Amino acid sequence: MNKPEVVIAMYRPKEGKLAELEKLVQKHFSILKEYGLTTDRDSFIGRSSDGTILEIFEWSSASAAEKAHDHPAVAKIWEAMAMVCEFGKLEQLPEAANRFPHFVRAF
Repeated sequence: MNKPEVVIAMYRPKEGKLAELEKLVQKHFSILKEYGLTTDRDSFIGRSSDGTILEIFEWSSASAAEKAHDHPAVAKIWEAMAMVCEFGKLEQLPEAANRFPHFVRAF
């Protein structure tokens, strides 16, 4: 059975690109959802103490995550995001050193 999978995506804004990144992140989930790549659960968008934006959502399945890489609309927003951010890893967040990391809601 192909079950939903939770993903934590991290976006580290490039210098002076925070506003652009925030606009793209706000559109990102709706594009994925429009094409049936996510479940109906809302995403959570938080912010790390170092300014990294976290987007936590649920892929509808492991294959949905793979399909996203071949979808033109998804590729377009990912390309735009790559221009204004670096894609981070959990281990890079200051909060990763804590047993129970806490984040604030970004928007």
